[in-house]
Amino acid sequence: MPNRKLNKPTDQRDAMFRNMATALLWNGKLVTTETRAKELRPIVEKLISLAVAEYKNTETVTKTVKTVNDKQQEIEVEKTSKKDLPSKLHARRQMVAYLYNITEVREHKEKKADFEKRTAAKHPVVEKLFNEIAPKYDGKNGGYTRIMKLGPRRGDAAEMALIELI
Repeated sequence: MPNRKLNKPTDQRDAMFRNMATALLWNGKLVTTETRAKELRPIVEKLISLAVAEYKNTETVTKTVKTVNDKQQEIEVEKTSKKDLPSKLHARRQMVAYLYNITEVREHKEKKADFEKRTAAKHPVVEKLFNEIAPKYDGKNGGYTRIMKLGPRRGDAAEMALIELI
């Protein structure tokens, strides 16, 4: 069955679904028309399935680094870091290619250093997908979203629906 065209050219339709998928993954729920929600569901399910399959594929790398302490003495320090395996890196790049980047706004009276520390992730939606959403759905095969009908919209009587992550 072909996809619904929703009275939009292909490029506009693709951009709309990329925007909606980004908003749904970032906020957890989205109110839209029923037909758009039905078209958005498989896109988001595939992104979450990809994250669930790959979020554990990391390795811990330990390095011994020589540094100088406060007393100008040379000491050896072990640094550990997590590194993505190639399959997780590929999945991350696929998600970055599809999802839009969220630009976060500096909060009222937030210091510049605190803001930069809070927004250190290059692509916060992908980080949220791997760090929060994927562990939540680990061991579950599909069915990550729910569509609830809300009734007709007041202006044009279009059937509205709420799509949310379960």
